[in-house]
Amino acid sequence: MRYSSRRPLFNSMLVCTLAVCAVHEAQAYELYSDDSRHLNADMVAVFGHFNSRKTYDGVPGGSTWSEGFIKYGLSGDQALAGNGTAYGAFAMVSSATWGDGDPGGITDGSERTTKIEDAYLGWRSGDLFPVLGKDGVDISGGRQVIKLGRGFIINDDGTNGGKALADGSLNRGGAYYLAARHAFDQTAVVRLGGQDGVHGSLQWLKSDNPIQADTEMAAGTLDYTTKPGTLGLTWIHGIDVNDRFASDFQRQRRGMNVYSLRGEGDAGIENASLAFEYAWQDKDTGPEKAWYGEAGYTFADVAWAPKLTYRYTRYSQKWDSLFAGLSGGYGTWFQGEVAGNYAGPFNTNTGIHHVGLRATPLENLTVSALYFDFNTVRTRNEVNRDARELDVYAEWAVTPHLIISPLVGLYKPKKDASNGGTQINGDGTNLYSQITVAVPF
Repeated sequence: MRYSSRRPLFNSMLVCTLAVCAVHEAQAYELYSDDSRHLNADMVAVFGHFNSRKTYDGVPGGSTWSEGFIKYGLSGDQALAGNGTAYGAFAMVSSATWGDGDPGGITDGSERTTKIEDAYLGWRSGDLFPVLGKDGVDISGGRQVIKLGRGFIINDDGTNGGKALADGSLNRGGAYYLAARHAFDQTAVVRLGGQDGVHGSLQWLKSDNPIQADTEMAAGTLDYTTKPGTLGLTWIHGIDVNDRFASDFQRQRRGMNVYSLRGEGDAGIENASLAFEYAWQDKDTGPEKAWYGEAGYTFADVAWAPKLTYRYTRYSQKWDSLFAGLSGGYGTWFQGEVAGNYAGPFNTNTGIHHVGLRATPLENLTVSALYFDFNTVRTRNEVNRDARELDVYAEWAVTPHLIISPLVGLYKPKKDASNGGTQINGDGTNLYSQITVAVPF
C-alpha cells in the first residue's frame, strides 16, 4: 500500500466494497515522521458472516459460514540525498473460515493460515527527471499487488481457495469471499511518466496461488490521461504455469498473448462516468474475446445524490478470466454476489446486463441495489448459467475505525443441476445474506 495518496476513509468508502476499502484505504498509525522519512504501522481486521439457502457444489442443503482475516505490518518511505524516495512495506495476513464453508464448495470451514502478504521495496524519482514529471520513474519489486486499468484482466492475485478443492492441494488459507490475500508472490515493475499525459508501465509477475496454477506473466501498458479521461492499451504475455496444479484450460496460458483497448472518464460531461474495454486472447485453441461498455450518471442536485449505472459485458465461450478481481465495489468484476462467487458464470461464456443504483443519505452511509441478467453465450455441451440476480446492500462507516456492510441477494437460475444448471435442489430463488465488518487502524 502507498499511503501518501490515501483518500479520506468516509469518501473512499463510497466507491469500495467493505473488504477492498479496508485493505487498500486503511488508515495507518504513524510511528515516526519528519521531513525526510515516515514509518507507519498498518493493520486492518475484517469479519463476515454468510448464509446461502442453496448450494452449487453438489451437496444438498444450504450453507452457513464465517470468514475473517487480520492484516498487520509496517510501511514507510525515506527521502534520498541523490533525489527521489525509497519506499517499502512488509505485512502478514492471518485468515480463517468457520462453519459449513461456502456454497460453491471452495472452503470447508477448517482453514486457518498465517502467511506473508506484502514484502516489497521501491524507488520514486522525485524531480530527478523533469521531462517525466514528479515521480516520473517508479521502480518496485517484491511481493505486491499489480493492477492494470480497472482490473478487467489483471486486478490482483485475490482468489483464496480452501481445503474443499482437490484434496486440499489448492488451499491458500480460506476467507474465500473476503479475499484475504491479494499480492503476487514475485513482481518487478517499472512505471514511467507519472499519472497525466502519456505514461506507461512494464511488469513481470509470478503467482504462488495454486488455484491460479502459479501463473507467470509479463505485461505492459501505454496510457494517455487528460481531464476528460484516460485511453489505454494493455499487452500481456503468458510465460509459464505449474503443471502440478494447472488444468488443460490453464495450460493454454503458456505463450498466450492478450491485447486490450480501454478507456474511462467523464468525457467532459459533468457528473457522468464512462468506461469500456475490448480485449482479445491469442492462444493455442484459437482467439477469444471479452468486452464491456459502462455509463453512469450522478444526479447531484437530487436528494441523496443517486447514481444510476448501466453496463453490458460479454465473455466468449473459452475466455480465460485470468486475474480479474474486485476493483471498484460490489459487482466489479465478480458480477453478482451469488453468481460471481459461487454459482458462476465466473467471467466466461456469458453476456451480462447490469443496472446499478446507489444513493448517499448520509456522508458516511450509502445504500445500493445491483441487478444482473446473465445469458449463456454457447449452450451446447456447456453448463447453462442463464439467471437473474438482485443484490441490495448498505455501507455504513460508523466511525473511521468501524465499517459495517449488510447485504441481501436473490438469485434465480433458469435451470438447476438436474437439467444443465448448477443450483442444487431446484431452480427456485436462492436467498443469500451476509454482514461484513471492517476495523481499519
